[in-house]
Amino acid sequence: MATCAQHLIPLEDDAWFTASELEELGLPGLPGDKRSINRRAQTERWATRLGPNNRLLVRKRVGRGGGVEFHASLLPGEARMELARRGIIRTRPHEAGSGQESAWAWFDKQSRKVKDEAQRRLGIVNAIELLCEAGATRTAAVAATSDDSGVGRSTLWNWMRMVEGINRADWLVALAPRRQGGGAEAEIHPDLWIAFVSDYLRASAPTLTSCYCRVARMAEQRGLSMASERTFRRRLEREYPASVLTLKREGEEALRRSIPAQRRSVEELRALEWVNIDGHKFDVFVKAPDGRVIRPIMVAIQDIYSRKVVAWRLGGEESAIQTRLTFADLFRNFGIPANCVLDNGRAFASKWITGGAKSRFRFKIRPEEPTGLLSGLGVRIHWALPYRGQSKPIERAFRDLCDSIAKHPACEGAYTGNSPMAKPENYGSRAVEWDRFVALVDEEIAAHNARTGRRTQIANGRSFDDVFFESYAASTIGKATPEQLRMALLAADQKLVNRQTGEIELHGNRYWHAELSSLRGDKVTVRFDPDNLHSEVHVYDLEGRYITAAELIADTGFAEAAGAKEAAKRLAGYKKQVKATAEAADLISAEQLADLQVGVAPAPTPKAGAVRPVRPAGRAVGGPGTTNRDDAGSADVLPIDRMMRGFAKLTANNT
Repeated sequence: MATCAQHLIPLEDDAWFTASELEELGLPGLPGDKRSINRRAQTERWATRLGPNNRLLVRKRVGRGGGVEFHASLLPGEARMELARRGIIRTRPHEAGSGQESAWAWFDKQSRKVKDEAQRRLGIVNAIELLCEAGATRTAAVAATSDDSGVGRSTLWNWMRMVEGINRADWLVALAPRRQGGGAEAEIHPDLWIAFVSDYLRASAPTLTSCYCRVARMAEQRGLSMASERTFRRRLEREYPASVLTLKREGEEALRRSIPAQRRSVEELRALEWVNIDGHKFDVFVKAPDGRVIRPIMVAIQDIYSRKVVAWRLGGEESAIQTRLTFADLFRNFGIPANCVLDNGRAFASKWITGGAKSRFRFKIRPEEPTGLLSGLGVRIHWALPYRGQSKPIERAFRDLCDSIAKHPACEGAYTGNSPMAKPENYGSRAVEWDRFVALVDEEIAAHNARTGRRTQIANGRSFDDVFFESYAASTIGKATPEQLRMALLAADQKLVNRQTGEIELHGNRYWHAELSSLRGDKVTVRFDPDNLHSEVHVYDLEGRYITAAELIADTGFAEAAGAKEAAKRLAGYKKQVKATAEAADLISAEQLADLQVGVAPAPTPKAGAVRPVRPAGRAVGGPGTTNRDDAGSADVLPIDRMMRGFAKLTANNT
């Protein structure tokens, strides 16, 4: 009965004691002197504990001497029980129910062994009570039951005392064994305890033994008593929950993994309603088209409902270019999704833009953001948490493809291992050719989608392809128009149209259309697919207006007749188109144009305002009153005439 009382005796609000009073009372479970009691209060931080009413359980003592008083609820259970036995603290009847509830809560947490023992004791006590009800004395009933059960009489009397004053419905809890360790636990100096806990709760996660040894050396230097390692371990387990140990020693990510993950249902979704996109770097050495040996990166899009990988592109880096082209494949082959989950929030989107892919081309690529493309097509964007594979189902597909592709026989000798410590024996002995690796990826993704026996929430043994196409056929899918598909292609700005031929040169290829003849010498924007440069390209003016689709002009052999015929055919078609355009202009002939000219009448000769006489040089006009023009001082001889005469005389003398 005494053991159970700690669960059943509530305490009054005025049950306060000083350390000196507790020393005088000599209660079990407490040190025997005032100094040790105060030390225990400091170690267990009694001053910070709160009661049910949110009030501190340590208060200043009013009166002479000062000091502090401790509420009885801070004391060990056996000490409180002794206070109740002595009548120092009183119980409140209205709290009895809550005490029994806590007792049953304690009993529910016990092991099967404890519960079986309590059941055995209850059966024996019930047998004693049955004999008493039949008229036997309690002493005779105890003696008879002791002989039948083999339990000592003193033990039976102890069990009877344990249920005295307790409701019979609660006897099972009262009779449950409450075995405790022998003696009081050794005390740990507060400084040593703080040093031990601070050492153990580090991100480096040292072992408990190493922390104990360091604290033991500290205690030896300071002359402090040292408890056993087991005592430190028990106190650590008692005062610090496992969740706190996980957080301090392993970090927040480990703490997150220690609770059940959210499990999302896709039963109410449909094909292409939600997709997620992510990048995966293969653990394979591959020889890129430019001769570099790289580990290629695949950007892939997965349908969340069916788990089918619906689009993918390979490249040397995770970039905006690769991402746009992957979306272009999705739009062209299946349609426009309603929602898209992107990896790692805006940090991943930023990496798309600064991925360094511009160096692949010898011309300017417009840095268009892929998320702008999605928003323009009405796709709602959702950001997954960084490094949270549970938010992106495509991570599971990458794990499968890593095994089926990176460790494929075609990649033998090129496999790098998934970590620096897992390199194979033949590491770096070869690199897979780019075209062979691209074909391998296409084959394995097709096999991944077609494999039956899938155990997802929707598949139920079918393949991802089966699930996708079944839902796709029954769903309303947004299809991309040709204009929307062109939006997903790359844009090469400031491309010059040849001044003479009207052709456009892009990445070593030539493209031409008759419409470009009117743009010769101008700069245009070209949208194209870098992985399919043998297809047509789309030409826009610098204001963004669409002009035409220019076809590839393929190079031909020197003596190849088919190429010559194709060129002649293209020229004939161009001439025919130009002639038709000219005829459509409804022009008139030159003769007709001449007849339309209006005759022009000769202009009238104007009458001079004054007439200057002109006389031949070197001839004088005789007559009365005139003077010879040869005279230097003649006033009628003009200065120019005199100069010309002098020049003639000089010439005659020289000859």
